[in-house]
Amino acid sequence: MTVSRTVCLGFLTVIAIGTILLMMPFSTSDGTWNDPIVALFTSTSAVCVTGLSVVDPGTYFSFWGQLFMTLLVQIGGLGYMTSTTFLILLIGRKFDLRQKVAIQQALDRPGMSGSAQVIRSIIATTLIFEITGIFLLLPAFVPKYGWNQGLWLSVFHSVNAWNNAGFSLFKDNLIGYQSSLLVVFTITMLIIFGGIGYQVILEMYFWLRDRILKKNHKQIFSLDFKVATSTTIILLVIGTIAFFCIEIRNPETFGYLNLRGQILVAWFQSVTPRTAGFNTIDIGKMTTAGLFITIALMFIGASPGGTGGGMKTTTLRVLTSCTKAILQGKEEVLLYDRKIAISLILKAVGVLVGSVATVILATILISLTDPTLDFIQILFEVVSAFATVGLSTGITASISTAAKLILILTMYIGRVGVLLLMSAVLGDPRPTRIHYPEENLLVG
Repeated sequence: MTVSRTVCLGFLTVIAIGTILLMMPFSTSDGTWNDPIVALFTSTSAVCVTGLSVVDPGTYFSFWGQLFMTLLVQIGGLGYMTSTTFLILLIGRKFDLRQKVAIQQALDRPGMSGSAQVIRSIIATTLIFEITGIFLLLPAFVPKYGWNQGLWLSVFHSVNAWNNAGFSLFKDNLIGYQSSLLVVFTITMLIIFGGIGYQVILEMYFWLRDRILKKNHKQIFSLDFKVATSTTIILLVIGTIAFFCIEIRNPETFGYLNLRGQILVAWFQSVTPRTAGFNTIDIGKMTTAGLFITIALMFIGASPGGTGGGMKTTTLRVLTSCTKAILQGKEEVLLYDRKIAISLILKAVGVLVGSVATVILATILISLTDPTLDFIQILFEVVSAFATVGLSTGITASISTAAKLILILTMYIGRVGVLLLMSAVLGDPRPTRIHYPEENLLVG
C-alpha cells in the first residue's frame, strides 16, 4: 500500500473509532446514545482539527466525551504517521525500511536517517508548548471555576489552540474573555506557533540558543523559515489593521469596546482564521467585508509542517512570486535570491486549483440541499471546513443532514490534502521520459 493511501485510510480509521466512542452513552452528558451524525461530525471535526460543531461541546458531552475529543484533536494535529510512529517508539519496536520511507515522505524529509529523533522532537515540542499554555491559562480559569474544572478548561483549550482546532467548552466560545490580555495572548501564541511548523520552531530554537550562549557563527535560515515567518507576519499585520478599520463602526462586534479591547479583538480575529476557529466576537454579526477578509485568511491558512490547514503560506508566496516574475518579464521565479523549481510551481498551482474546485463544488452542493441559506454563509462554512478552521456564522447546527455530510467530506479532504487524496485514489504519479514539442498559447 502506498504512503498516500496509508495516511488517508489511517485518518478514516481514527475518525471511525472516534465516532464509535462519541456515540457511547458515557460520552454524552445525559447518558443516552449519541446521534450517529453528531458523533461522526464531531469526530471528523476533531481529527481534522477543524472545530466546527453541531452541538455545544461544553454541555452536550460528558467529561469522557470531551476527553475523547481532546485525544482526537491531539492525534489529528500530530498527523496519522507521527502518532502511529510515536506509538511504535513507545512499545520499543524498531522501524523497518517501509516505515522509514513512509515517515520520510509524510514529514517531507530529504533522507531516512534520524526519523525516530525527529518524531521525539516533535512530541517534545508539542508537550512543551501545550503544558506552557496550560500553566498560563490556569490564572484565568481557576479563580472562577475552581481547581478541577479550571485545570480541565486549561488543558482542553491549550490542546485545541496548539493543534489549531476551535473547540471550546464555553457556550459563547471565548467571547467572555475578549478583553483578557492573558487569554488572548496565550491562545494566539499557541495558534501561531502550532500553525507555523515544527521546522520553523526548531530553527528559532537554535538561533535563540546561539544568542544566549553568545556563539559567533552566523545562523543560516532555510527558505522555508524565511517564507513561513515573513508571510505569517505580513498576514497578521494586514489582517489586524483590516479588521480594526472595517469593524470599528460595527456596534455588534467592535463598536461597544474601548480602544484596548478593539485592538485585542482585531488581533485575535486576524490570528484565528489561520486556522484555529476560536472567536472573541459573534462571527454572524460581522460586516460582509469582514466576512470576506476572514474567508480569504482561512483559505490561505497556516504553514506546511504545522497543525493548521488551508492552501498554506508557502503556496501563496510561490504563486505571488510567479505573478511578480511575469510582470517583471523574468523567466525564473525567485524567492530570497533562490530559484524555485518548476516542480514546486506546478505543485502550488495544483494545490490552488484543487482547493478552489473543492470549495466551489461543496458550495454548490450545499446551495442545492439548503437553498434558504445566504450564499455568504454557505461559502464561509465551506471554506472554514476545507481550511480546517472551525469559524462559523452560526448555521452549522441548523443545516440539513446532507449538508453536514458534505461538510464532513470537505473537512476530510482539507485535512489530508487534495493532492495526497488524489494520489491515494489514482495512485502515485510516475515520471515520464516522453517529451512533447512546445507550442505557444494565448493566456490572460
